[in-house]
Amino acid sequence: MGDNIEIGKDGTFNGPVNIHHGPVPTATAALPPSPIGFTGRDAELARLLPSLDPAGSASPIPVLIFAVTGMGGIGKTALALHAAHSTVAKGWFPGGTLFVDLRGYDDNPVTADQAVLALLDALGVRGRDLPQTATAQLDLYRTLLAQQHRHMLLILDNASSPAQFTPLLPGIGHHRVLITSRDRPDSLPIRLIDLEALTPEDAVALIAHALHQADERDDRPAREPGALTDLAALCGHLPLALQIAAAMLRRRRHRDIASLVTDIRKAGDPTDALTSNGTDLYGRALALRPVFDVSYRRLPPQQARLLRLLALAPGAETATEAVAALADLSTDESLSLLEDLAGTHWVSPVPSAEPGALRWRLHDLVRAYGAGLAHDEEAGEARERVLAHYDHWTFAARQRLEWLPGEPVPERFVDRDSALAWLDAERANLVAAVQWASESRHARRAIDVARHLHAYLWWRRHFDDWIAVSRRSQQAARLIGDLASEATAWNGLGGALREAGRASEAIDALTRARDIFRATGLVHGEAMAWNNLGDALRETGRAADAIDALTRARDLHHASGNRNHEAETWIGLGDALREANQRTKAIDAYTRARDMFQTTGDRHREAVAWASIGIGLYEVGRTAESINAYRRALELRAEFDNWYETGLTLQNLAVAHRASGEQDHARTAWLQAADAFTRANAPAEAGEARRLAEEAQAPLSPPA
Repeated sequence: MGDNIEIGKDGTFNGPVNIHHGPVPTATAALPPSPIGFTGRDAELARLLPSLDPAGSASPIPVLIFAVTGMGGIGKTALALHAAHSTVAKGWFPGGTLFVDLRGYDDNPVTADQAVLALLDALGVRGRDLPQTATAQLDLYRTLLAQQHRHMLLILDNASSPAQFTPLLPGIGHHRVLITSRDRPDSLPIRLIDLEALTPEDAVALIAHALHQADERDDRPAREPGALTDLAALCGHLPLALQIAAAMLRRRRHRDIASLVTDIRKAGDPTDALTSNGTDLYGRALALRPVFDVSYRRLPPQQARLLRLLALAPGAETATEAVAALADLSTDESLSLLEDLAGTHWVSPVPSAEPGALRWRLHDLVRAYGAGLAHDEEAGEARERVLAHYDHWTFAARQRLEWLPGEPVPERFVDRDSALAWLDAERANLVAAVQWASESRHARRAIDVARHLHAYLWWRRHFDDWIAVSRRSQQAARLIGDLASEATAWNGLGGALREAGRASEAIDALTRARDIFRATGLVHGEAMAWNNLGDALRETGRAADAIDALTRARDLHHASGNRNHEAETWIGLGDALREANQRTKAIDAYTRARDMFQTTGDRHREAVAWASIGIGLYEVGRTAESINAYRRALELRAEFDNWYETGLTLQNLAVAHRASGEQDHARTAWLQAADAFTRANAPAEAGEARRLAEEAQAPLSPPA
């Protein structure tokens, strides 16, 4: 026993073996080759290596055991072997090393009884020296380790159950043990290192290094950095997938990297496309789907069902309550199953901005794999359930954003901030879910979700998302022949295009909305379309047409008795009157709007009216009054977190202070505007505000 141990070449023994368990593995005292192209994992190695050092601090448990865990293909064995080779090179284990592959995810996993036969063989015990029973064999194995006073390293690779490795653990503390597994052994006092995918930089480096190792003249990575980055992303930065891609590139050495990127994208499911002939250094087939298949077949039925349904979720991260809706389970049932799946590294928990909430993420390749497992009816029913869930809560959040005093209090969301927090967390999923509207069975729900999102997407200035959901909603409404919803979608699209600075396109969309609303007799919708059309006409310099459109909108809202929408139209009308140089009338229009918003209790829009009054007063030379109006607007806006609008008001206040010769006040307002624009994710506006603050100069007219 020690450095020069004679190793059995074929893993067979002369003594009696427990043949009813299946083939006995081969254990080696010499480590398998160090992984070629090993990249990254600096943080994990920084945890692992110091603790493997036998000269380090004493372990609080009898044997210091590390388990490297993670999904299939994440690089567990590579990390363990890289660390092991590093420690051997440092001379930390003069007693030698032992390595055995427990084949935990094969059809016939290695048992502890089988593994101990291989380990005893590697320790030189075979033939007549081998005890007759499994119990005696394990006793001898542990005795030999206890008698070995020089430090040893034991690597138990690919374990699927503690039953495979716990009988094999040494009983004394000067040896070290490394275990690799797709399952977290949470019930045991083992230090865990959970592996995630590589960083994009390390993933690119792995492929480049693997190609260079095969042929130092291969300059494709240098010639095609963009394609290499795309390839690494298609591999989900998963080490096994990256190794397979590198092997495929080596095989097709006369073709460029971009051609492989194209082929994988055409395949649709990367887990099918990422297959290469041959095996890796450890004799494992270079194919990704079989790795996932083996783990999936081991899942209990409920976990397997939840996994394939979670793969259908519209976004990269899904809240527990949305998972419950997908699977038609209670939140508690879903949480328990998700925790089980996390224990086998199929899913990863992600902290949520919402207090006490958890979200769940699938690796991109697992998502692609799982999405193909659900049959059409199962997938359709799951999508309809989660759309119903999103429809319900998006409507409640919208109600809270638009709530006015005296109206029924919306459920769940106690205030505007809580509604915004939920919408912020779910935005990517909600926008993605609306895209399901292309299927007629999901069109109605998706249209409703899109409509409920309009106010939020305007508030947060997510104009690209607003355009996307409006376009899909319009197409879906036409698909199912719903003219009212089609008009609403055109109206939303027009509003989004206008806010995005595409007023000419907005006019076309809003004209379509107006015409459909008028044809269907929906007066309120027609009024909204006229209002938005007037704003777009004003922004294209057609002030007279804008005044006409906004007057029509105002009259329709007045006739229907909708005071709040009438007040909004008065603000738009004031803007158009200013464009037509009718400034006194504009101030009167803004004042009418302010008074009506005060009556309805809409403090947010009252702030808009006060800010507009400030602009009107400034333009007619009533600067001191304009400053007071801006300050009143800011007092009201402090109740909300619409930072972009706050920034606009602050910069107008700065202009007014500058015109009054109050340079210090102007500079302060510009700096505050810069901060507000930064919070609103408007870097260009923030930079301009800082520049003006630095120069203590500002234009003498408010920004448009």
